[in-house]
Amino acid sequence: MDALPPLSEYLPILMLLGVALIFGLIIVTLSSLIGPRNPTVEKLSPYECGIPQVGSSRDRFSIRFYLIAMLFILFDIEVVFLFPWAVVLRSLKLTGLITMGIFILVLLIGFLYVWKKGALEWE
Repeated sequence: MDALPPLSEYLPILMLLGVALIFGLIIVTLSSLIGPRNPTVEKLSPYECGIPQVGSSRDRFSIRFYLIAMLFILFDIEVVFLFPWAVVLRSLKLTGLITMGIFILVLLIGFLYVWKKGALEWE
């Protein structure tokens, strides 16, 4: 078993992290002390693609919006796993095909469950 390198080998990395942290703190502090402050109504208003704000920016969204967004990300990321599998399919032989079949089956069961629960309905 290989021995761990001595901690002195990590010293340059720790020094770099320290310099970066100090530099970041100095820049933020200087910009808040020296930077101009000229708050106006226009500068303090939320900017949304050049369109004037309509209503309150504190309006609540339906939880369905977030649920559908999370489900989209979940299933989208899962489908991304199909591409690398398809690239190396010939070298995986039957074992890879069976494994991916199980993966797709679990994904399909999850999708059918979400659909059955009505989570994809936009009301």
